[in-house]
Amino acid sequence: MTTWCAASVADTLLRAEDSVTAQTSIRAEWDGLDLETAYQAQDLALRMRIARGESVTGVKLGVTSKAKQRQVGVDSPSTAWLTDRMMLPIGEPVPRDKMIHARAEPEIAFVMKHRLEGPGVSAATALAAVDYVFGAIEIIDSRFSGYKFTMADAVADNNSSGRYVVGPVARRPEDLDLGLEACLLEVDGEIVDSATGAAVHGHPAEALAFAANTLGERGFAIEAGWIVLTGGMTDAVPIGAGSRIAAHFTHLGSVTVTGSR
Repeated sequence: MTTWCAASVADTLLRAEDSVTAQTSIRAEWDGLDLETAYQAQDLALRMRIARGESVTGVKLGVTSKAKQRQVGVDSPSTAWLTDRMMLPIGEPVPRDKMIHARAEPEIAFVMKHRLEGPGVSAATALAAVDYVFGAIEIIDSRFSGYKFTMADAVADNNSSGRYVVGPVARRPEDLDLGLEACLLEVDGEIVDSATGAAVHGHPAEALAFAANTLGERGFAIEAGWIVLTGGMTDAVPIGAGSRIAAHFTHLGSVTVTGSR
């Protein structure tokens, strides 16, 4: 059996990301990769990212829908980190050559007005700390071959982080009913999926509170100015060469990405 530790898991997955080379499931090779160790690896990888010049821009949630939780055998979402290297300017093509499994999913994004630190954060407290709400598209990218992995694999892999695009329309949270905020997902001119904010852990503010509370258990807080991606509203769709993917929100405008050729 392969011998691993959190540091070697972090190093292996960062090398896979940088070299655009798929890795087999670590959990399948090493029984010691439980969720606690996976989060240790994730945090160590963040330190490595910062050491090489990246800056933390926020956090992201994964597995926020009940259907996805049942699929992967968990009963709660997971959290991960965002850095400036992951930001994709509006209009810039998705760099498919720098990704292994580029897929897009629509999300509701928060920009924080105040620092939010758990434990004990409620959805109401969390929403009161939000400055603006945006529509967004996250471009996820697993480092595991065949896009097959366990929950522990995904957490260690920073929740399949890739790139993210925040849309141009900003709204105050008090002006929206985020549980009812709807989104249509369009691929090359065809609507392929739809959802509302209720798909995100029951309500995006509940997802934000969950992130603050679980990060608090690990000694972290969500800082003012950070972006929080609250989780995919629909299933992720593959990004093909030249594909145009758009997320159309009821009150948050439209966000579009195009796959590089």
